[in-house]
Amino acid sequence: MKSQSILSHSIVSQSILSRSIKTLTASALAAMAIISPAFAADAGSSGGFASLIPLILIMVIFYFLLIRPQQKKLKEHRNLVDELKKGDSVLTAGGLYGKVIDVKDDVLKIEIADGVRVNVKRDTIAGLTSVATPKEKSTKKGKPAKKKINDNKSDNSDAAITDSQDKA
Repeated sequence: MKSQSILSHSIVSQSILSRSIKTLTASALAAMAIISPAFAADAGSSGGFASLIPLILIMVIFYFLLIRPQQKKLKEHRNLVDELKKGDSVLTAGGLYGKVIDVKDDVLKIEIADGVRVNVKRDTIAGLTSVATPKEKSTKKGKPAKKKINDNKSDNSDAAITDSQDKA
């Protein structure tokens, strides 16, 4: 008896569910039948090219503001890397300063400190630099600049000596 009531309850719930699905489907189809021709008429009246104008305008703006400057920067970097030669001071993308010791096809040998040489791929060079490596700093010839001492007292004493000599 109990199983019979559960079975009848499940059959009733399935029939209610199937009726609600059928009703929902029928109302959706009716709505589509009414709404679709109205939207189709509006879409057909506007030009196809007119709807593409904003998209084309956005693409032009992206080209001039993003794509073209990046291509220009990439071309400058490629020229810089191709023109590297022995003796150039460079900065790598990893932040190492060094001096180019040897140039091969795709690899540069860079000295980053006294006796410390590193092989670096050409593409990792970020740019040329004017910073001297430690070896260059130690081998620079020249005397350090002397401090200029303000000798106001000595200037006054010399004037006092000449005045006293003139009076005598």
